[in-house]
Amino acid sequence: MPERAIDQKGVQGQLRRLLRRQQAAPGGPWLHAEIARRLAGRLALIRHRPQRVIEWWGSLGASAEVLRAACPDASFRVVEPDADWAALARRQRQAPWWTARRWTAPADEVVVADQPLPPAGADLVFSNMALQAEADPPALFARWHQALAVEGFVMFSGLGPDTGKELRAVYAAAGFGPPSAAFVDMHDLGDMLVHAGFADPVMDQETLTLTWASPAALLGELRGLGGNVAPDRAPGLRTPRWRARLERAMEALRDRDGRLRLSVEVAYGHAFKAAPRPARGDAARVGLEDLRATLPSRRAAPDGTAGLG
Repeated sequence: MPERAIDQKGVQGQLRRLLRRQQAAPGGPWLHAEIARRLAGRLALIRHRPQRVIEWWGSLGASAEVLRAACPDASFRVVEPDADWAALARRQRQAPWWTARRWTAPADEVVVADQPLPPAGADLVFSNMALQAEADPPALFARWHQALAVEGFVMFSGLGPDTGKELRAVYAAAGFGPPSAAFVDMHDLGDMLVHAGFADPVMDQETLTLTWASPAALLGELRGLGGNVAPDRAPGLRTPRWRARLERAMEALRDRDGRLRLSVEVAYGHAFKAAPRPARGDAARVGLEDLRATLPSRRAAPDGTAGLG
């Protein structure tokens, strides 16, 4: 047990460093913006138009523009991972005084993730590309369920386990350890949604293929998209000699066109918060008058036969 606790603390520390590095980059990662566009496009399939939206880790998810285009009349509560991200979100989302939005739309409310959310206060929780940075997905799903009103729904995306499988093979062959933490399979995410109380979860995935001209370009972009938070990652700093060895090993990723190829599996999830069901064994009470109203009348008809009332 103590060893597991130490691992969790190490993962949390790596996540904090990852978030600080990503915060220094201008805007969200381009891949996140592309996935946000695809995820928000699925809102067109939902008949219910959400009026109260929780945007989970909105800045990192790069979802503000596409989500507001899909829900132009909604009010937004933006949840950010920490106070620094929240301050950044407030600056980015503050409408200039000369824009029409200042007069026609309420300002987004920005809060920090460890603050409690109003129960049943949202119609939609929208989370783009943040789930892989969450150390406890079941607990997060439970929070989302509590924050949603009945018939509210959640939509999210995240990286699947086949992401970077080619690079994992390179690392394994060279004995370098894992290049990233293991990502959760979409079927396991569906089970977690059910356990959290969600109804009718729908999970699907797509695989994108990205290419780069050089190992340095690939590694630089991966660093911008995230970092290695695997509990069993190699401790300490790598050396320039190790980096050169890695780049030589990565030449095995080149395709016929001479570019390095890497798979990115994107998992999408969607589920509703259904009305609570009565617990098994609870007595159902029906009033006498209500019961009579459900039964056909047995009064006698004028001809002496039983009438239907």
